[in-house]
Amino acid sequence: MGLLSILRKMRQKEKEMRLLVLGLDNAGKTTIIKRLNGEDIDTISPTLGFNIKTLEHNGYKLHVFDVGGQKSIRTYWRNYFEQTDGVIWVVDSADRMRLKDTKDELKSLLLEERLAGASLLVFANKQDLPGALTDKQIREGLELDSIVTHHWAIQACSAVTGENLLRGMDWIIGDIASRIYLLE
Repeated sequence: MGLLSILRKMRQKEKEMRLLVLGLDNAGKTTIIKRLNGEDIDTISPTLGFNIKTLEHNGYKLHVFDVGGQKSIRTYWRNYFEQTDGVIWVVDSADRMRLKDTKDELKSLLLEERLAGASLLVFANKQDLPGALTDKQIREGLELDSIVTHHWAIQACSAVTGENLLRGMDWIIGDIASRIYLLE
């Protein structure tokens, strides 16, 4: 039995996953995490650095790293790539002006060797706002269909209302589990 097999068996008992939540500033990353954790979302300020939350979902312990998205912080994202099982990319669907920036940052992110094999969930957030791009428009704008290096899915959602957050989380956890834990 090799070291990799031993490590997989150890992780299987613990059923832990590491998720990295990224996206441009003001996309709603922290609001999503707080909503999922049942916390108050009335007073949220920009994340200047990172937050770590441990959540339980579907029998798994999720270590969630929520990293700020300001341009000056993005160079530090790479400090969180190690041992990441899944990336949750949050998009402000109402911010049409920065869709190209969002696409460029995501494309750059997916080239990172340490994220190879990580599942990718794109949350098309802020669907509750008038004029928000649909998940189909976000899919086209980010050129998601060209991604062949990662398993990915897109989920329209609203961090404020909580709509479809659990559906997205169910997908990414299921995808990671099918790779790491070899579900029976």
